[in-house]
Amino acid sequence: MTMYRYTVADVFTDVPLQGNQVAVFTDATGLTAETMQRAARELNLSETVFVLRREDAAAHLRVRIFTPATELPFAGHPVLGTAFVVGRAMGSNVVRLETGAGVVPVTLTRRDGGGEPVYGEMAQFVPEVQSFEAVDELLAGLGAAPGHGSLPIEAYANGPVHVYVELPDAEAVAALRPDLGALERLGAYGINCFAASGARVKLRMFAPGLGVPEDPATGSAAGPLAVHLARYERIGFGAEIEIVQGVEIGRPSLLRARVEGSAERIEGVFVGGSAVIVARGEYRLD
Repeated sequence: MTMYRYTVADVFTDVPLQGNQVAVFTDATGLTAETMQRAARELNLSETVFVLRREDAAAHLRVRIFTPATELPFAGHPVLGTAFVVGRAMGSNVVRLETGAGVVPVTLTRRDGGGEPVYGEMAQFVPEVQSFEAVDELLAGLGAAPGHGSLPIEAYANGPVHVYVELPDAEAVAALRPDLGALERLGAYGINCFAASGARVKLRMFAPGLGVPEDPATGSAAGPLAVHLARYERIGFGAEIEIVQGVEIGRPSLLRARVEGSAERIEGVFVGGSAVIVARGEYRLD
């Protein structure tokens, strides 16, 4: 019998029992992908992370990220949460994590300049803009037709694929009661419904096709959302947005995102937030 140690962090919050949970198995050596998937299903969090030795010399460690239903090449809150977990012991202010989509650097700000991490910012991949054809089915599944905003409904891929639907105001976002079965039939998308007021954004993200009915905080969606708003001149390039998410499911979260560059050339996408360690334990996974 082999016991594997794990740590649970609440991410995109500095308050325990809020934000988005992630379980991080800090040494997953010897585990198969099948066992990792079963463990993620057992824990039933939005994502579970398994830390392995690096394969890319540019990274400190390699991570594999699983939802209860599938493995993801990249996800935001698991990367940020893992950086907090391993960064406590590493002592470095930059943690480079090798994901299935590439190496993601996370810059940590520490308490009093040298204590435990209190904030982290990841440099995300520049997302690929994609068309999304099933607009009528999507709006019907959300119960939002025809009351969506003026921005086009588009998809962005930065590992997972996120679709963005603007609604008239924050109250309309909060009032959503989507048909999760209908959204699941659309495929493995993150469906992001938002309303922006200046730099403040209200967001809800539904991903039943990935095994996540509603996500409390979605780091991989925050960067492309900033790109989406900047492309359509709702915010300036270089401006930071604050994203409030998770309120309706009792896990309020705060994410910050910005995109550097211009409409002609995006130079960087950055997403940041806090995290707090809430649990440690061991699991039998053999």
